[in-house]
Amino acid sequence: MKLSSIFYVLCCATPLLMTQLQVHAAETTTESGAASDAPHHVRDTSTREEHHLQRDGVDIDFEIVPLGNDAIPTEGKLVDIRFRLRDATTGQPISGQVPGAWLDVAQSVPEGGDYQSQCKAKIGYYLKGRMGARPLIDFNSYYLMVLNQDASLTVIDPSISVGGITSTLSRIALKRAPMDWVVGTNDKRLYVSMPNAGEVAVIDTENFKVLTNIAAGPEPVRVALQPDQRYLWVGNDSRHQELGGVTVIDTQSLEPLKTLITGAGHHDITFSDDSRHAFVSNRDAGTLTVFDVATLTEVAKINTGPHPLAVAFSPLSQAVYVSDGKEGTVTVVDARSLQVRKVIQAGQGIGPLRFSQDGRFGIVLNTMEDNATIIDAATDEVLHSVEVAAEPYQLVFTRSYAYIRGLASSRVSMINLLSLGAGKTPTVQSFEAGPAAPKLAGNLPLATSLAPAREDAAVFVVNPVDNSTYFYTEGMNAPMFSYLNRGHAARAAKVIDRSLRELEPGVYSTKVKLPAAGKFDVALMLNQPELTHCFTAEVATDTALVQRLQKPQVEFLWDKPLVAGMPVKMRLRLTRGRESQPVSGVEDLRIRYFQAPSSQPREVEALEIGDGIYEAQVALESAGAYYLHVAAASLGLGFNDLPYTSLRTQPRVVATEQVR
Repeated sequence: MKLSSIFYVLCCATPLLMTQLQVHAAETTTESGAASDAPHHVRDTSTREEHHLQRDGVDIDFEIVPLGNDAIPTEGKLVDIRFRLRDATTGQPISGQVPGAWLDVAQSVPEGGDYQSQCKAKIGYYLKGRMGARPLIDFNSYYLMVLNQDASLTVIDPSISVGGITSTLSRIALKRAPMDWVVGTNDKRLYVSMPNAGEVAVIDTENFKVLTNIAAGPEPVRVALQPDQRYLWVGNDSRHQELGGVTVIDTQSLEPLKTLITGAGHHDITFSDDSRHAFVSNRDAGTLTVFDVATLTEVAKINTGPHPLAVAFSPLSQAVYVSDGKEGTVTVVDARSLQVRKVIQAGQGIGPLRFSQDGRFGIVLNTMEDNATIIDAATDEVLHSVEVAAEPYQLVFTRSYAYIRGLASSRVSMINLLSLGAGKTPTVQSFEAGPAAPKLAGNLPLATSLAPAREDAAVFVVNPVDNSTYFYTEGMNAPMFSYLNRGHAARAAKVIDRSLRELEPGVYSTKVKLPAAGKFDVALMLNQPELTHCFTAEVATDTALVQRLQKPQVEFLWDKPLVAGMPVKMRLRLTRGRESQPVSGVEDLRIRYFQAPSSQPREVEALEIGDGIYEAQVALESAGAYYLHVAAASLGLGFNDLPYTSLRTQPRVVATEQVR
């Protein structure tokens, strides 16, 4: 089994509860488990010795480099984990490796224990994904980001979830509700459009914080990055023709460069693969505007039908494809000559259009006819038309499949790309992703609810009705598990990859937040040559963090739909400290709540019912959104000192009909 496939089983298919493994790391072993002939390194030797290994013709250097202002690795702070691989004879860097690495608590080896066999066993447990044998940090992992209906994003660590209980790593507050997002190269920055703010939020995905908010013109909706990542293009969906167009933002200075007027209506955006040209559709104007990226000037305006909706570029055919829902055509524009090459008939009602990763197959969805038309980019001919989920509106690709989400169906359709081609019959499968059709939730953003997992054999699917994100791996009949987004309404998902990457020849690196203070083992595994080794790392205590952890934290304990006018017993849990110890005996805990956007706040007393859990009865009389705040004078906490939560109540009549 290839190492990358093993990592898939570990990181994607079997997320389990992480616990500290009470086993000391071992020294070098071969994959067969034979003891190394090299002398053992003593743990009390110099840092250079602990962080260097020469074995089987390979020189390996390990570094843990603090980021920011820290002089040494400190708990709760970001560090850069680096492995440098070189040929021991020539000194040349070794590229193309897929190293596996994990960090876990270091423990003394029992008397008579063998470093070699224990290191092998430890890594073996990691690869098998066994319960109770998870590392503190898996350097082969990823994070799941969820775009919420309210002004926030949720960050989830899928590797520490079991039985639907999700580890929420962070919540990111935004100025206004998000609409669309795009992530940059290496997953270091995330750009989020906020139409009601007229801005784009820039998220640092290393520490999951908002770096800045950039003015992005009137009603910024679609966001798209050039292939070279130099400029971010933002579609301005203004109702006024003289304001409709795109705003171009410099990703280095994070400043807007220019607003380009193209016409009224929604704007979809794509680029040539050399970042020379940008192509912007203008729905209400019925045109495709082409810009020279170097000068940010218009070089062509092409008529593509009365109602262009989506644009997509195929690197295989070096052409841009524009779908027109009213005329039912896909216009093919040569990306070099900027001339119309062909007009493909696909049927009225078409809209969303994307190409497979290799650029070979384009799929355009028809929301009116519940089908998908497959176009061969090699010939610009229609190959197939297949029935898919009702009212299809979103589409993503993995290496082997196209995944299609329907507005009016809880099922996700899958088209096997290997079954496409002249003379072939397409294979279409489907799986259930939640209990109800997405359109029942309402208020859906432009961002897609489908997100390919880190590996090319799985996807995440958000169902906004039950507020859950489902994980499906190819070959299964149903999703393996789901993540409930407590306290917020999930609308879209995106994966942020944190696995080791080759930043330069022979240098494999990733950035992580250190979990705690103490001594740790950093286990490394190579496939060629086959070897394992454990390095050591010392992490200092963050005194400021210790003080912050003594401040009580609140967790709201509700996860079911609420009905307006019905009595509601609201529960919450108070904890503090590293181990989240319950805070009991608080006699003046109060909940203040009000209905959005503004209403007269109400306050009720919350009484303890055991183990730091408190309960209060609230009156949510009207359907809509509510905000809840918590305070306790005896703990020195005002209503603005702890995180608040929001919830939504449904009209009683609607809820009754659903039950029937």
